[in-house]
Amino acid sequence: MIASLPMYGIDRPAVERFWAGLGAAIRRRGLDAPEQLTWPEAGLEAHWGAPDLLISQACGYPLVEGISRDVRVVGAFQFAVEGCRGTDYASRLVARSERAGADIAAFRGAVAAYNGTNSQSGYNALRATVAPHAEGGRFFAATIESGSHRRSLDLVRTGAADIAAIDCISLALIERFEPEAVAGLTGIGWTPPAPGLPLVTSALTSRADLERLRLSVEDAVVDPDLAEARAVLFISGFSRLDLADYARCAAMKRSAERLGYPALA
Repeated sequence: MIASLPMYGIDRPAVERFWAGLGAAIRRRGLDAPEQLTWPEAGLEAHWGAPDLLISQACGYPLVEGISRDVRVVGAFQFAVEGCRGTDYASRLVARSERAGADIAAFRGAVAAYNGTNSQSGYNALRATVAPHAEGGRFFAATIESGSHRRSLDLVRTGAADIAAIDCISLALIERFEPEAVAGLTGIGWTPPAPGLPLVTSALTSRADLERLRLSVEDAVVDPDLAEARAVLFISGFSRLDLADYARCAAMKRSAERLGYPALA
């Protein structure tokens, strides 16, 4: 069986310490959890579609755009960071400090960085934020696909881009583990919230094993022996969610399309 928690791996040892406890909780519930996490470097959608996927953390936008046929939703963590409420999270609109106090409208004709077109936090949420301000399907002078939130921050900090939407949990972890990456940057607003990154399992997972997985995660988020590991990652809870809870991600895309803004531009 495969297990991964690839989405917030800013500090992999911290994630692996949490997995040591979560994996043990899964095994206590009678499932065969691997001792070590898999860290897929590319091809995340293929990874999530693996028939032997026990548990992973995906993104809400690709979930509603296609991978839902390959996975079942377990639920989502709650995080104790600014921008989160329950399992909802938002992205921070980040710019250089000299733009402090500006709003999104002031970035017409600027350059935007985004991590990838399949990202809820870096692309879909930013598109939904910009769509009401776009004219003729355009708002920015140019956009740059960076490949990661960390790289988007680099592009904004060095002046290659002017603004990016950064998942608030990723931002909090980068501030904690790599504070130099956010030096000279500031937040100028927020995107609309969406359900947090879904924990998923293979579509072949039985209903009984899905229940065991949910119980295991519930065990792990209250286990006093994992309190320090959770705190380092800002994990404060877990809620059971289903595919239908992620409809807001698809609604953001449709709303932008209705406003004549089908792509970030």
